[in-house]
Amino acid sequence: MTTRNISISTLRRTLWALTGVAAIAFGAAYFWQAQTPQELTSPRITGEAAITNAYNLTDHTGRSVTADSFDGQWQLVFFGFTHCPDICPTTLAYMAQVIDELGPEAAQVTPIFITVDPSRDHRDVMAAYVDAFHPRMVGLTGTEAQVAEAAGNFRVWYERAEDASMPDGYSMAHAGHIYVMAPDGRFVDVWLEGDAPAEAFAADLRTLIQSTGSSS
Repeated sequence: MTTRNISISTLRRTLWALTGVAAIAFGAAYFWQAQTPQELTSPRITGEAAITNAYNLTDHTGRSVTADSFDGQWQLVFFGFTHCPDICPTTLAYMAQVIDELGPEAAQVTPIFITVDPSRDHRDVMAAYVDAFHPRMVGLTGTEAQVAEAAGNFRVWYERAEDASMPDGYSMAHAGHIYVMAPDGRFVDVWLEGDAPAEAFAADLRTLIQSTGSSS
């Protein structure tokens, strides 16, 4: 057997050994997690995604707000930025259409747009932007740290992307989900514009509202 064959054989045995160790460690961790009682109070989460409705931001009127500011209201929460060329205006227009489709139930729903580009999306910029989509829409901004905390709590990914064709030479890559939050702040569902017509989203939301007997 050549030296090269011996090296490959040794490498293979090492990789298999590491794989076995990793499997054992994963199993032990899973068992420990299953057996260990949770001492912390439950966050507002559902399913496998730990979505937490928590933030401390400033709305487009200059008012400091938290998630508790919208208690008693269903909330449609979307993260984006005002210089976005496609997904943001499309999604916000979709959210506006959902609100209009709800009819009387719209009074119980607040559509919320949180910027991931606070260095450009100041309060006055957000005010003009959300007003162009719907009078009920709320725009939220803040410091870089406040926005990062909010995005982290919602498990929203975003990242600055250098782009010479964009204003100021950069864009913001980000996820495009709409988070449905219940009046008590719990995460209920997530939608993507394009997955279903606005009428279907509104019908689903109306069913949720009527099933919980929410009132404004």
